[in-house]
Amino acid sequence: MNVKIYADGAEKQSMLKLYQNPLIQGFTTNPTLMRKAGIGDYEQFALDILRSIPDRPISFEVFADEFDEMERQAERIAAWGPNVFVKIPVTNSRGESAAPLIQRLASRGVKQNVTAILTMDQIHDVVDAVCHGPAANVSVFAGRIADTGRDPLPTLKAALRIMAPYPNLELIWASPRELLNLVQASEIGCHIITVTADILGKLPLVGKDLEQYSLETVQMFRNDALASGFSIETRLAEPAPVLA
Repeated sequence: MNVKIYADGAEKQSMLKLYQNPLIQGFTTNPTLMRKAGIGDYEQFALDILRSIPDRPISFEVFADEFDEMERQAERIAAWGPNVFVKIPVTNSRGESAAPLIQRLASRGVKQNVTAILTMDQIHDVVDAVCHGPAANVSVFAGRIADTGRDPLPTLKAALRIMAPYPNLELIWASPRELLNLVQASEIGCHIITVTADILGKLPLVGKDLEQYSLETVQMFRNDALASGFSIETRLAEPAPVLA
């Protein structure tokens, strides 16, 4: 694979286990994942994780909605460690562009992961905002684009062309829906893909022989039927009556 795999999650033990996996080259989190994991103290959780994972990129997201407070949160998060990327949503909840804030943070050397991008206009705005700053991630939610019945590949390929002149920028294929997305990301030259635990569990299937996989599927159905104790009563069919 020619794409870096970042694990997407917020459960400490899972993150530490994945940290031992050389395939995992970074981590991303967000407030939704933290809430699902039952995290009560954002900063304490982040600092605890960073003590255990000090040498791979980790993204932590602001959660304010007003840009001045977003800016204060971003500065604080950035100070947590040199491997921290601050996740900034491409807009606030009112649809107002975060591009001016993103540009200010980039000019002050804050590494950012700009998230929730779905449109070409957003890609242009974000690239313009971060292209002359430090390392930054442009996170396009390909899975959500696909959820609307649109093919995300043209958008991702166009993003790569726009970003090509700026070696400090990396494109993230975010919200993948299946293992095939990892292969697709690699084929188009996407820099990073964020992968959840359920998809990571399927990595050993890459390149698996399909005849063998078919046999294993039949065996699974057979074993489950036996374990369930299913039965169907079968009788010999009675001969059809002979019509005079």
